[in-house]
Amino acid sequence: MKPRRAGETPMSFADLHLHSRYSDGTYGPEELVTEARRCGLAVIALTDHDSVEGCAAAARACAAAGLEFIPGVELTVEVGGDELHLLGYFIDTQNGFLRSRIKQFQVARQNRIREMVARLHRLQVPLSEQSVFALANCQSPGRPHVARALVQAGLCRSLDEAFERFLRYNRPAWVPKFKMDGREAIELLHQAGGVAVLAHPGLNRSDAVIPGLVEAGLDGLECFHTKHSAATANLYLELAARLGLVVTGGSDCHGLSKGRPLIGTVKVPCQRLEPLRARAAELRRAARPSAQP
Repeated sequence: MKPRRAGETPMSFADLHLHSRYSDGTYGPEELVTEARRCGLAVIALTDHDSVEGCAAAARACAAAGLEFIPGVELTVEVGGDELHLLGYFIDTQNGFLRSRIKQFQVARQNRIREMVARLHRLQVPLSEQSVFALANCQSPGRPHVARALVQAGLCRSLDEAFERFLRYNRPAWVPKFKMDGREAIELLHQAGGVAVLAHPGLNRSDAVIPGLVEAGLDGLECFHTKHSAATANLYLELAARLGLVVTGGSDCHGLSKGRPLIGTVKVPCQRLEPLRARAAELRRAARPSAQP
């Protein structure tokens, strides 16, 4: 029998999909750890969009709280014309090539914000670009920050109104995201020692591309997610078993920006993490040494 890790019990749980204020969440890394303890979690992963900035603080807070921490990231990719998200787990956050590519993604995000504000100005909506960046206070700003800035400036009454009037797909201030090729993203995560997992496949309606991603090196599926029903989770558990993929899951918590905090609403038994850890160990052995930024 394998020895238990610190913080684990026979019925301990993990939440492997969490966001902090370093992307589009509202909790700082330390607050996430406090919430994780409150929820009775033993393991958490921080998976901010195009950012690993919060991982060091989260790791320190987890160590102090007796939780296991898994460093992660979430990347936006395009496969067959569809937008998908890839989660990377156990990544080397100091990997020079990963950090340089993430910096490029962050610049693209910042330019996207500038274009959204410019489109709002053409609609006679006087939102200050500086107010969005000040509110975001991170290197990976996104649409939720624009929505929150619109509400704070009194230009919209709610986040829902901001998205419905201006920011949703095909609304007048919507700007497409920068998306990297799926195969390239998998290679990027692998060279940083990370396990590449397809996020919330039940929301993507893109099951047809999964076999191609597996051929490109995809390691796992996020079978458990806040918006996956039990039937959906079972469907992807069966698919993961058939394709030889690891299984992950998480709440996709963004703090208080989307209503009540979701952390802990999806609890993955820690016993399910062993294949993920084993795959990470394989990839670390195969990964190139970290390049200098």
